[in-house]
Amino acid sequence: MILLYMSEVSDVMNTEIVELNEQNIDIEKLMRAAKIIVNLGTVVLPTETVYGLGANALSSTAVKKIFLAKGRPSDNPLIVHVCSVDMMEDLLSEPLDLRAKKLIEAFWPGPLTLVFKRSDKVPVEVCANLDTVAIRMPDHPIALKLIELANVPIAAPSANVSGKPSPTMAEHVIQDMNGRVDMIISADRSRIGVESTVLDISSPKAVVLRPGGVTLEQLQEVLGNDGVMLDNMINGVVDKPRSPGMKYKHYAPNAPLQIVRGNKENILSYIKDKIEKASSAELIGVLCSDETQSEYQGAHVISIGSAHRLDQGASNLFAVLREFDQIGVDMIFAEAFAEDEMGLALMNRLKKAAGFNIVDV
Repeated sequence: MILLYMSEVSDVMNTEIVELNEQNIDIEKLMRAAKIIVNLGTVVLPTETVYGLGANALSSTAVKKIFLAKGRPSDNPLIVHVCSVDMMEDLLSEPLDLRAKKLIEAFWPGPLTLVFKRSDKVPVEVCANLDTVAIRMPDHPIALKLIELANVPIAAPSANVSGKPSPTMAEHVIQDMNGRVDMIISADRSRIGVESTVLDISSPKAVVLRPGGVTLEQLQEVLGNDGVMLDNMINGVVDKPRSPGMKYKHYAPNAPLQIVRGNKENILSYIKDKIEKASSAELIGVLCSDETQSEYQGAHVISIGSAHRLDQGASNLFAVLREFDQIGVDMIFAEAFAEDEMGLALMNRLKKAAGFNIVDV
């Protein structure tokens, strides 16, 4: 298992940081990034979900550098990013079926990752020795153009130190990855702000392994209510993950995080009581919605947005968790949110950030 952090590496890399504009891409700068990918180096790239740490998905040597830079366990599979269906089909052991074609037509490019039976061209390091490969086509002009220029699929997990909140802004990436990778592409804030939905279609029943930017309800519109199901371990931890984020604690801030679940009045009462009982030397953080932000006194309170717009809340979550780190709070209490539509992805990430420390009130 690879569990190597930069403190254990003798040489810190000289990371080139380049700024790119999505509306007017500097092809010369992007060609330098593509050359790094071709030469088996590592490049942090923006996508519509979160920033990704990319390397040539067809090279075991390049892929191992991803695990090293992140300190990521080697049994945690990666997602391969492509710029065309033709590029994807070369990675599969079977032709696309009608179900896959419907999903691709409906959601690509976009935040949906599909899991297929893989061909032998995919290194085992990408798939954690599984017989499947996870693939998506990002909906971001810089990411798509980089893949096209490199002319190889790019494996790219989130560009953060393993276990920490995923990066949605260039400054997050620079904090985590400067000195660990060859190049960082700095661009705009990620539009969606949580990782892609991972849907396993390698068997007759389509199974959501990770909720994300495409909701269960949207998938059901394409496949039918009985055509897709949630994996029963989606809110738990598994021994052998079939998708990124299934086994290990993820997205965790530095301070312990507890989720408070129940009706509004009980949640407010519980968190207020914890704030009142905290010592004068203890800084309490509260993660909440716009509707309850003014209810908490004597704590550092950050709203992720309206409880009625959980798509915005999901987009803001990782940045909020990183803000608590910058403040240096000692404990965080988070309100629970509705687990439908984008709330399912939001709560999935929040539960993992808390290590499933949930109290029902």
